[in-house]
Amino acid sequence: MQSEIVDTPAGDARITWHLPKKATASKKTVVGLVLAVSHGAGGGIEARDLQALAATLPALGVTVALVEQPWRVAGKKLAPAPKTLDTGWRALWPALARPGLPVVAGGRSAGARVACRTARELGAHAVLALSFPLHPPGRPSRSRADELLAAGVPTLVVQGGNDPFGKPAEFPEDAFAGGGNELLEVPYADHSFAVPKRATLTQDEALTLLTDGVGKWIRSQSAR
Repeated sequence: MQSEIVDTPAGDARITWHLPKKATASKKTVVGLVLAVSHGAGGGIEARDLQALAATLPALGVTVALVEQPWRVAGKKLAPAPKTLDTGWRALWPALARPGLPVVAGGRSAGARVACRTARELGAHAVLALSFPLHPPGRPSRSRADELLAAGVPTLVVQGGNDPFGKPAEFPEDAFAGGGNELLEVPYADHSFAVPKRATLTQDEALTLLTDGVGKWIRSQSAR
């Protein structure tokens, strides 16, 4: 694990690199690829899904870059406006692309929105949208589906079955009707991929479902 500070117009950001590991005989490696994922507006890279991906994907040959936006590095509690988030992400991109590998832009919640908004202009290979906030809780009429569809590259949405920001069934059907977009549901999970004790799968099983699904999808993206 290696960390670096990157200067951006929005302040200093930080990238924590989780480098590929030597695969075991039971693991099928993928062609070199960088998965760059940022956090949401209510937390940092300690989120359970980001940490699970960083712990498992390097064994598949994937370089995982966990990105902390400037507001988090500065110790602030509230995220800035989307335009400022996009500015920070754009300025980070050269560092993310420096290894010379295709970059999958990703993030959870607000970070997923940033990845979708900037994917086409930055030349992202694909987008991983974790807990995409389809709408504010209780306000389904304020859909952000257009933002998701505008990514312009193959996109995997990983969504909790009980996410108040948008359950899997609430996403428009045409979002996954061709164009390389896919939806992976984590049953019972909320916006942070936490599952209740009454669920028929454990928290560890839910995270394994998530990491296995993302790993399978990344293999398919490395082949194109």
